[in-house]
Amino acid sequence: MRTRVKDFIDVGDYTSLDRLITTLTAIRDSLPETAEPEIKMRGDDVFGRRLSISYWRELTVEEQAADAKYSGAVAEAGEELATLAAKLDDVPFEQRATGKKAA
Repeated sequence: MRTRVKDFIDVGDYTSLDRLITTLTAIRDSLPETAEPEIKMRGDDVFGRRLSISYWRELTVEEQAADAKYSGAVAEAGEELATLAAKLDDVPFEQRATGKKAA
């Protein structure tokens, strides 16, 4: 199973272009071929700007265990919600008029 992981790189106001290219090349070379990396500029003039690099990676063993644990709970909750929704569909009710009352 794959998940989207984001890694952030801060770009300072006085970063040289050569240093930025070297950093981005090193990051690209360290990623697996199936990573499909993307880069976006984030931020604004007040809080500063940064480059955001996101890429795909496989889940770790710990992440897979947590995912399996909690995804089972979500499936059970979904079944319970479907049962409750079916019960509510059988409850009779009268719908009120939605028009405004004359003063």
